[in-house]
Amino acid sequence: MNQLTQLHGLLPILPELVLAGGAMLMLLVGVSVHQSERSSSIVNGWCVGVLALAALVVVLMPAGRYAVFEGSFVVDDYARFLKLLALAGSGGALMLSLSWLTLEKQQRFEYGVLFLLSTLGMMMLISAADLIALYLGLELMSLPLYVVAASHRDNVRSSEAGLKYFVLGALSSGMLLYGASLIYGFTGTINFAGIAKATGHGASIGLIFGLVFLFVGFCFKISAVPFHMWTPDVYEGAPTPVTAFFAAAPKVAGIAIFVRATVMAFPGITHEWQQIVVFVSIASMVLGAFAAIGQRNIKRLMAYSSIGHMGFALVGLAAGTPEGVQGVLVYMTIYVAMTLGTFAVILSMRRDGALVENISDLAGLARTHPTMAFFLAMLLFSLAGIPPLAGFFAKFYVFLAAIKAGLYILAVIGVITSVVGAYYYLAIVKIMYFDEPVSGFQRMPGSLRLVLGVSGLLVMLFFAYPAPIVDAATVAAKSLF
Repeated sequence: MNQLTQLHGLLPILPELVLAGGAMLMLLVGVSVHQSERSSSIVNGWCVGVLALAALVVVLMPAGRYAVFEGSFVVDDYARFLKLLALAGSGGALMLSLSWLTLEKQQRFEYGVLFLLSTLGMMMLISAADLIALYLGLELMSLPLYVVAASHRDNVRSSEAGLKYFVLGALSSGMLLYGASLIYGFTGTINFAGIAKATGHGASIGLIFGLVFLFVGFCFKISAVPFHMWTPDVYEGAPTPVTAFFAAAPKVAGIAIFVRATVMAFPGITHEWQQIVVFVSIASMVLGAFAAIGQRNIKRLMAYSSIGHMGFALVGLAAGTPEGVQGVLVYMTIYVAMTLGTFAVILSMRRDGALVENISDLAGLARTHPTMAFFLAMLLFSLAGIPPLAGFFAKFYVFLAAIKAGLYILAVIGVITSVVGAYYYLAIVKIMYFDEPVSGFQRMPGSLRLVLGVSGLLVMLFFAYPAPIVDAATVAAKSLF
């Protein structure tokens, strides 16, 4: 009976156990079998299955709120929603990788295992309810990312991207750890609920300093201004499917802990952290809108685009209300779909056996590959926030929450930067549909077609039936308050 009770106590961490066990099993299989491109390809394919199995476990978990390890690991509706989103982002990025690994002759079984281990860190980060669990989850997520960024060892740009990401990531982790130590020093506890109790009647200047350093670490991880400096170089230098992974899943985990830590640990000093979030949000939206205009490399453009989108997501957090958090969750869901779909097309830009990355290479795509051009155009319109596509509703929910919270200037700046940002998205559509075509791309692999099809349909048909995502986001947001 005692053993059954202990096993039942492990139920909240079952998805994490599936990922950890799956990663170790894939590692054993990869080492045991004859290491060839085919065996590595099979192991990487199985890693997608492990991610799908973990997502199924999350879906089948009983409802309610669970806390294990003395309350440091929490599973609630908020965690379930974002874990599913992180798993979808990781699974989509790994599917985008399968054909690239084969075509570039980079098949290594460790690749998929690193994805699993990084996703395990994301899952832990999403459920973290104290400062130590937060830091452990953050490092477990980041360490495999450093390796996978430099995984294309014969490519100087990939090695450079991995090194830059490692150095700046280590710096951000140190600053976050310093902030966490200050918060512990001034509150006497590491638990979010305990910190909330200690800050119920205001905060000292030392605690505010700790909060600022903690936010610095979060902003590095989601590449928000002014801690975005690594993003364009790493996005451009890292292998393209790795860039897709960076742009999707870790951003979900970063936003998840940003929102959870802020809402759960500092409800008594909302005015103080709200000012920081508003500044970061405005700076990210403005930089993302203006810096992308002059870009000629599509991966660098997507880097600045992702900085801007993190700014839009933070508009919802700045509101500090359940409606605002709901807006963040809806925004991140749609953002992951748009990002994976766009990178499916970028990975299809292959000519004469080599990937091309310049926006000018898309010239005349509507005549050489009309279906691909149509889906990319819809994704770009959605990224620009043009109705009735999903990206419009994503921005609508966060701006509405900001207006209801009285943050009118923030909402107005958000709308203006959306209009500016639309310029560079529409410029790509103009190149695809009105410029003279260059030679066509090679046939799109099946895994890329699947990701592009699912992402494109979600973006185009979201307006017809938004209830499942919006309702789930509403329930998830309420579980935090």
